[in-house]
Amino acid sequence: MSTERIALVTGANQGVGKQVARELVASGVTVLLGSRDLARGEAAAAEIGAGATAIQLDVTDAASIAAAAASIAEQYGRLDLLVNNAGISNTGGSGLTPEQNAARSKASTASIDEIRAVWDVNVFGVLTVYQAMLPLLRESTDARIVNVSSGVGSLSSNADPSFPYRGIYGPVYPASKAAENAMVLAMMIELEDTGIKVNLVSPGFTSTALNNFAGTESVEDGSREVVRVALLGPDGPTNTFTGWENQTIPW
Repeated sequence: MSTERIALVTGANQGVGKQVARELVASGVTVLLGSRDLARGEAAAAEIGAGATAIQLDVTDAASIAAAAASIAEQYGRLDLLVNNAGISNTGGSGLTPEQNAARSKASTASIDEIRAVWDVNVFGVLTVYQAMLPLLRESTDARIVNVSSGVGSLSSNADPSFPYRGIYGPVYPASKAAENAMVLAMMIELEDTGIKVNLVSPGFTSTALNNFAGTESVEDGSREVVRVALLGPDGPTNTFTGWENQTIPW
């Protein structure tokens, strides 16, 4: 059995997931790049280099998730780090800014089918991956789950009229992140008496395909807090929701 830390990063063929994988590999972690499209994952792994391996994983496909878990169990026997990163903001295709998405996604007008599709990835996908990978995490002596969320899902912040992103809150992407946060809280409560640490992280307004590259932070800057938390040792904190650098985000 490998003595190096074994990590799985979902949605790792691009954006924050790819950058997190790159930085974890640079820190000596063996990283499995979860990618719905295996060819794109393999291209990203080849770009990152030794220490990165692509694995087919579609967070909306239970069979795909189960196959990935079985492959990890067979090859490594455990998982030390799970980074739940895969996410989508809409199903309307590329070319939509956050403001355009918000305009078409009010509570009174949002497509129920689009809500279901986005929540399938951002909420149910996170929970399905967690359930499948938890037995492997239990085999680790230093396991951590890092869930990539967003500050726009903070109910406390959005209840404040002065919150700068309050105007784009709606039932598609922002509410999916609020629901993801709720799922992660359930994980935290379930695991708080175990050695498995669980953290929630917001990368901030990062320029990625998720927001049609409208973000104001680079992918390197947006990945900093995810990487920092992912590399926390066994004595590092659990049950936190933070942005860079270790700034507490209200639930």
